[in-house]
Amino acid sequence: MTSRFPLKDIALQAGLSLATVDRVMHERAGVRAVTRARVAAAISELERQYLQSGLAGRRFVIDVVMDTPQRFSTAVREAFEAELPGMRPASFSARFHVAETMSEQELLSILHAIRRRGSHGVILKAASTPAIAELAAQLMAAKIPVVTLVTDLPASSRIGYVGMDNRVAGATAAYLLGRMAGGRTGKVLVTLSSRLFAGEDEREQGFRNVLAERFPWLSVARISEGFGVDRTTELLVRDALEQEPDIRAVYSIGGGNRAILKAFTEARRECTVFAAHDLDQDNIKLLAAGDIAFVIHHDLRHDARSACQLVLAYHRMLPADFQVAQSRVAIATPFDPSH
Repeated sequence: MTSRFPLKDIALQAGLSLATVDRVMHERAGVRAVTRARVAAAISELERQYLQSGLAGRRFVIDVVMDTPQRFSTAVREAFEAELPGMRPASFSARFHVAETMSEQELLSILHAIRRRGSHGVILKAASTPAIAELAAQLMAAKIPVVTLVTDLPASSRIGYVGMDNRVAGATAAYLLGRMAGGRTGKVLVTLSSRLFAGEDEREQGFRNVLAERFPWLSVARISEGFGVDRTTELLVRDALEQEPDIRAVYSIGGGNRAILKAFTEARRECTVFAAHDLDQDNIKLLAAGDIAFVIHHDLRHDARSACQLVLAYHRMLPADFQVAQSRVAIATPFDPSH
């Protein structure tokens, strides 16, 4: 097997050791077929990225680690793939490590592996637990910069955060939902994927504060730990509707919106206002059909670009005082679902 790329670059892209790649490239015995396939795939990806970027300068390999439903990880991956070819003054490639539900130990194992083999940066969307924050800090100590995406960790565990201001997002949702819901007393079902995601907790706090201040006739019923997965989310919503006859609106922070709507339909309950987050493919369709009233979202391509710029600044490829701006909170309606 031959390639114009250095073995080190191939090893980084494949996530394998330099020795393993050397054995594959020299066609030595004792290498599994799946390992040879990973090396071949890595070379193909490097060729594609080389042709796209046209850069002969310094190359960075980053790891994007996300504990999130597939519909959101797909949107994030598309954003990075759209932005990476245009990054300057270096070229970027990314390895993605994503799962709809990932235990803390599984996520820690991924981060441990990244620390062992090296990376130019980690873009991380994960629960804010002490163990994850500690390992992120260890990556930083090993000179692997960590950038948090959408949901944050303590400042000592990362070089920066990219995404929108989550409290502002929650406050915006409360303002719009409260005005749409009218003056009748009732409850808003607030759904989180997990209480462990700091960004979701901040959205809920912003929502509660504005609701209490401006719309005191509306109160909150909260569910969490559905992880944005349809089946678990639907069961939680069913239980909430049985226990809370006054629920008449939804603020979906954690996703699983088709399942939420299904639970309302099967319980023969009306949802007067449904507010959601993120313009993923599911929400675009639900919004266009009028099944949800509005979507709070932000530009994921801006996030991807900002994350890469923070990595460049860390590696002294941009001015030392370089800073990124948080993404602006935007609203999509049925009249302009693509925004």
